Amino acid sequence: MSEKARVIFQPSGRRGEVQKGISIIEASRQLGVDIETLCGEKRVCGKCKIRIEEGYFEKFGIRSSRDHVSEWQQEEEKFISPEQREAGYRLGCCAEIQGDLLVFVPEESRAGKQVVSKAARDIPIEWDPAVKYYCVEVQEPTFDRPTGDLERLLEQLSEGHGLNDLTIDYPCLKSLSDRLREAGGKVTAAVWMDKEIIQILAGEHTDSYGLAVDVGTTTVAAYLCNLATMEVVDTVSMMNPQCKYGEDVMSRITYHMMHDDGLTKMHDDIIEGINGLIAQACKATHRAAEPHQAKANEDGEATESKADGDYPCLTPTDIMDMTIVGNTAMHHILLKLNPEYMGVAPFPPVIHRSVDIKARDMGIGINESAYVHVLPNEAGFVGADNVGVLIAEEPYKADEMQLIIDIGTNGELVLGNKDKLISSSCATGPAFEGAQITFGMRAAPGAIERIRIEPDTLEVDYKVIGRDAWRSYSKPEEMGAKGICGSGIFDVLAELYRSGVVLKSGRFNPQQQSNRFRRNDEDNQPEFVIAWAAETSIGKDIVITQKDVRQIQLAKGALYSGCKLMMRRLGIESVDVVKIAGAFGTHVDREKALIMGLFPDCEIEKITSVGNAAGDGARAALLNRGKREEARWISRNVEYIELTVEKDFQQQFMEAMQIPHMTDEFPHLTGIVAVGRLHQKKQINCIDEALPHV
Repeated sequence: MSEKARVIFQPSGRRGEVQKGISIIEASRQLGVDIETLCGEKRVCGKCKIRIEEGYFEKFGIRSSRDHVSEWQQEEEKFISPEQREAGYRLGCCAEIQGDLLVFVPEESRAGKQVVSKAARDIPIEWDPAVKYYCVEVQEPTFDRPTGDLERLLEQLSEGHGLNDLTIDYPCLKSLSDRLREAGGKVTAAVWMDKEIIQILAGEHTDSYGLAVDVGTTTVAAYLCNLATMEVVDTVSMMNPQCKYGEDVMSRITYHMMHDDGLTKMHDDIIEGINGLIAQACKATHRAAEPHQAKANEDGEATESKADGDYPCLTPTDIMDMTIVGNTAMHHILLKLNPEYMGVAPFPPVIHRSVDIKARDMGIGINESAYVHVLPNEAGFVGADNVGVLIAEEPYKADEMQLIIDIGTNGELVLGNKDKLISSSCATGPAFEGAQITFGMRAAPGAIERIRIEPDTLEVDYKVIGRDAWRSYSKPEEMGAKGICGSGIFDVLAELYRSGVVLKSGRFNPQQQSNRFRRNDEDNQPEFVIAWAAETSIGKDIVITQKDVRQIQLAKGALYSGCKLMMRRLGIESVDVVKIAGAFGTHVDREKALIMGLFPDCEIEKITSVGNAAGDGARAALLNRGKREEARWISRNVEYIELTVEKDFQQQFMEAMQIPHMTDEFPHLTGIVAVGRLHQKKQINCIDEALPHV
């Protein structure tokens, strides 16, 4: 019987083998996962609450069971309710590992919070929300004219605002009579799309609120907006709770196919997560949520830094509209639509067009009469998130040839201008987000986010999240490195190549002279040390292995080959602008992106970041209903191409795996990469190790 067990922590994605008999907290330390332990494992704080997932998880090849941990302890009863115990919750300090486990760490138990870069950009949006407030004064009924309350309201809305043929939602109708009489007949009606009354408020009101949500494979971001002023009141985000079913969309489709209740579980998880974001966003509008609101006056007494009116003190029922984007798989799971047939050619989705669904029918906890607008899909693997990118960036209105790359677990590409647009999808996999990389991790405190390698000495300088000073300006013990996150992974391949640590093929250069280059004692595979054990908080060297390099090559090769095939389809040799979208777009060093060969050669000055453009598109559709019609139009007018059916796709992919490319020239890297390295002779047999992964 094996004395070790395989443990996977989600949503961080950290995994590895640990000795049986140790606590889950100890395993989290060994694998670089931060879980709150305020009491020092004395079992008195309850902060290390985790959940043991039950079942077989094909993506990870393990069977996780609550029977794979030690027996329930009496101390746990103080912190875990019977319902939570039934759901698999335990205290990490009490539960000892006895077999393979998939452990989910809830947000409140995470010591190092994920850094999610989903901030809203300041983009031009014309005000025209789907939900608008109209204030009217409704006359009281008389014996001469005992007209119904609704009819009198509709009459005023027609005469005063030109709104005709309106309907009213049933829950709203039930409250109508009371609202009319609370303020002497003066009411504010919330009208959706000039069609339906969805709220009646006594008196006059101007501010209304909506939520734009971007459901990504890995992260979910929500933007709480004032529909009247277009202000972004708050931005909240979280890791997608579905990560435990697999990091990529195919893993989640497979989970649905292999489990009768798989779709229900994943659907329930994302609905619960969105409701949590709603509550979090509303909480931020209350006075108590402002940690720095108090300041001293001249007498030294505490005063409020904001007026009462600056705190709208919202509740979820104040949210009157919602828009959602996401890739096609996330779209289907959210709507509880069968995603199975998207997993087989020709990859058809259940629905292309946009949908408007009552929030109450989806279990989303906003105003019960509000609608949720889900933007349309383009194809099986290019979804509403890409439509969001399009309506935010509007390449269909531009003369210049634009290449837009939305980098995530699934890479989505758009190429073209006002004359023609084509889109495609490529499976980059989760390597860029830290998964499948030996010391990969999510962007959280302790993650190495920037890397530089000195070409002459091969000494490594790096920066970790949560610390301003680089390694070269710090003592080793001050760094506390835990792993490498996405931006660091982008850096590392470019730096390894530019410094000569790896060759054009991606193989480690056997002739390099550095104590950082070595072979692993256990598997004899080459690796390069990024951070020594003394510089880490996990007590071991953080390295990049040959397998890690191959995983990054596979991901970047998929993007490059997609770009090149699309350029060939349009008959162009170069592009005018490259836009990098997604959270990565905020942090990717554009020079290093070009060095590693993420896309074909272009002027570095023409490479720009557009942040979370999908979320911006969702926000545009929330604040301007014309954008919803624009989304419907562009989703049907952008041409989707399936890259994998191109006759030379495999050859293009293989060539694109080299750094920056096997044959393509990169004149804009002249002076950035040493001439000898930039023009290394191509090596036809250089990627044999990677071919089985293709």
